[in-house]
Amino acid sequence: MYIGIDHGTTAMRFAGQEAVFKLSRTDARDFRYQDLETLCPLDEIEGIAVCYSMGDAIAAITDIRKVANRGVITREGAGEHIGGGTRVFDEIAKSDLPAVVIPGLHRGSPTDARFKAYSHQASPEKIGIAYEVFSALGGDVVVSDVSSNTVTLLIKEGKIRGALDACIFAPGTQHGALDVAAIRRIDWGEETANEAFLHAGVNHTMPEADKERTLALFAAMEIAALSVLNPEAKLALAGSCGPYIAAEVETLLKRPLHVFDEWCAARGLVKIARDVFGGARTILGLDVDI
Repeated sequence: MYIGIDHGTTAMRFAGQEAVFKLSRTDARDFRYQDLETLCPLDEIEGIAVCYSMGDAIAAITDIRKVANRGVITREGAGEHIGGGTRVFDEIAKSDLPAVVIPGLHRGSPTDARFKAYSHQASPEKIGIAYEVFSALGGDVVVSDVSSNTVTLLIKEGKIRGALDACIFAPGTQHGALDVAAIRRIDWGEETANEAFLHAGVNHTMPEADKERTLALFAAMEIAALSVLNPEAKLALAGSCGPYIAAEVETLLKRPLHVFDEWCAARGLVKIARDVFGGARTILGLDVDI
């Protein structure tokens, strides 16, 4: 049995090959690795794929016991630290269960060099999304994950070529890029840059009637932007908001979309664990170090 653990913005999602469960990041602070028995007996676990924060200190899918500082440069930056993800990572690390840590996409990753104009492209759970969509649709895909954040990835010929992270372009429900007003608030000392990021999503900036339409517009623009590098790619939406905005995004792009739900990342991580512990030495162009 293989298990995937998605470190999402609001929840930790755990998937096996036959069952799933999730914990709020607050509740995850009480997680014990024995809780994985919800998915299957511990002695049947053959491999786990774990995500943690930005994953910006590693570029390969790496054995958890080889990873320093949980695979991150720092916990500071764009995001909210609650402690649930840390607890889950440390519980898996101290167990005897076989596990790998998934990297994020950053300047050390084997993506198109032009994307390295920005230091960070995507967090580790987006690799799970990419692998689930790739497994379902094939090697040429643009997929946008729309939830608290919006992050869009490009897969070409079976490899991740680049991504647009939440702080660069499209807003999610909670987080987004910093506009002129946000920069002024930061300069005036009214909030930190991270606080401005946490309040830049449509739930904070748009009236109720326009929230979903705004998410759809920016997700469509992000998908269209990455499609420049792979015009024949299939298009997909994932995340908790994906099913709700799919029709509007299809209308804007004038192309059909494949829609995946909030479990897309966790299920993709299950497949990564299966393939890595089955002997794969690359996943979507990322090296494996176990």
